[in-house]
Amino acid sequence: MAKTRTAYFCQSCGHESAKWLGKCPSCGQWNTFVEEIVEKGNTSVPDWKSNSSSTQRSNKPAAIHDIVYSEEHRLITPDKELNRVLGGGIVNGSIVLIGGEPGIGKSTLMLQVALNLPGLKVLYVSGEESEQQIKMRAERLMNIPSGDGPKITGTADTYILTETATQNIFKQIETLEPDIVVVDSIQTMHSAHIESSPGSVSQVRECTAELLRFAKESGTPVFLIGHITKDGMIAGPKILEHMVDTVLQFEGDRHHVYRILRAVKNRFGSASELGIYEMLGSGLREVSNPSEILLSQRDEPLSGITISVILEGLRPMLIETQALVSISAYGTPQRSATGFDTKRMNMLLAVLEKRCGFKLSTQDVFMNIAGGLRVEDPAIDLSVVIAIISSHEDMPVDSKICFAAEVGLSGEIRAVNRIEQRIAEAEKLGFQKIFISKYNLPAGKKVSDDPNWKKFKIEIHTVAKVEEVFNALFG
Repeated sequence: MAKTRTAYFCQSCGHESAKWLGKCPSCGQWNTFVEEIVEKGNTSVPDWKSNSSSTQRSNKPAAIHDIVYSEEHRLITPDKELNRVLGGGIVNGSIVLIGGEPGIGKSTLMLQVALNLPGLKVLYVSGEESEQQIKMRAERLMNIPSGDGPKITGTADTYILTETATQNIFKQIETLEPDIVVVDSIQTMHSAHIESSPGSVSQVRECTAELLRFAKESGTPVFLIGHITKDGMIAGPKILEHMVDTVLQFEGDRHHVYRILRAVKNRFGSASELGIYEMLGSGLREVSNPSEILLSQRDEPLSGITISVILEGLRPMLIETQALVSISAYGTPQRSATGFDTKRMNMLLAVLEKRCGFKLSTQDVFMNIAGGLRVEDPAIDLSVVIAIISSHEDMPVDSKICFAAEVGLSGEIRAVNRIEQRIAEAEKLGFQKIFISKYNLPAGKKVSDDPNWKKFKIEIHTVAKVEEVFNALFG
């Protein structure tokens, strides 16, 4: 009989040590090491497949030109937002981790997807709720009035299992043979291979490894719902995110109705895609046109408000940038930005003061991206600059004008990628003029010279300096 072995794990990053340490050498956190049993004396615990402990053929190296490749088959769900974030659908044998704050709607999203997959057998494993609680939520999702949210067909073959032991879950999987497995949540699962409490670093790692082997050997897609820490990171060891194929972050303010599903890692598609949902009393509604939530409706022109065309993955969207510039009441002016990098805002303020002559060193500057979205696309720079100038001069910008360009340190307007797609989106939403960089055009050419640009009915204004934009807007 093997001897029981213990080790110390950092609860922040999962670093393993043979002895207790005060400070983690990996992440630098203090007092995070906890002793856990990593190897039990009795190791006769069955694997995920009851007959997998028999003789197993070992793999041999194969030449890459001898490997037969076929286009991966994807399961297309009725949820278009989820399909977009996953890269076009669910890949067979993939394992997807979905993280988010408590109460944000992770379980609602996955149960809604499970109920809306007709012709597929779905096993929903829950370690947090009873069967009656899940049934109650399922009834609420299936009784959606027409036009009030996502239509649930109710014809999906969905099974509910309330279990936390992975060995028992695999026995039911062998019997049921589902097409998709959903685990809610990975932090509540425990394996008989590890003798430590559920949610510990070693348990989360071992349970994920067992589900990973099951997904790869059986070709069954597995969705894991994960908790997050107070820092916004997925709870458990960092290796958890490395083990899975896709990591999705479900985020949003609980005081607002909109939720954002963002891809953090994706082996089968772009990691910069996002999907937007609206949380209703009857479930999550897909928002196919994000501009409807990111642009506010106003009756009169207001200073400090501009519209920018950004790209999130492959999707263009128009968002509203709001800026407020006021005289500082303290010695040091305040700089605050919501949804935008504060350091980049300070850089743009320095450009306005140095290159354009605006005295902003004694002004408080507050900036906000409407709709609760966080933007990293540099194409928003020009919109931010014009919003700050508009608020500083108290001169409104026409609501039918939008911007798509990056601002450099010398005050030049730099080109951004996929400008034609941005212009087409602005034209589709009824905007009359868009300001872009003149460097998006070939050297020496005008908009009227390029046949690809003549098709746009929106007025395209090309500029090279911030001063040109200011003169064109405010004279």
